[in-house]
Amino acid sequence: QVQLVESGGGSVQAGDSLRLSCAGSGQTFSNYAMGWFRQGPGQEREFVAGINRSGGRISYVDSVKGRCTISRDNANNTVYLQMNSLNPEDTAVCYCAAAYAPDRTQVPTSREEYAYWGQGTQVTVSS
Repeated sequence: QVQLVESGGGSVQAGDSLRLSCAGSGQTFSNYAMGWFRQGPGQEREFVAGINRSGGRISYVDSVKGRCTISRDNANNTVYLQMNSLNPEDTAVCYCAAAYAPDRTQVPTSREEYAYWGQGTQVTVSS
């Protein structure tokens, strides 16, 4: 079991930056691959970025590659998503998720692979 709490969302103007944080508690944090997903109005929940348990492998959806950076600090049980050059299309509820992966190093990218989810944090980007 792991509990996840997101923070750092808010309302910004196009071109601005935000850093989302996800604090984990419960079982050993380093046993989990971590991911960020987003869900816009009327849209399905979409994979944005993921990082394996050691932090050595990272995956991004094409639409955010070059603008977003995922990182993790296992010593503090926290994963981050730095988002730059935001545009209105980035407006969504952003969710942190954890996938139990003690025996693998690859990055999960589908919703079904993540068993634990945070409550979400709203990101709103105005033009």
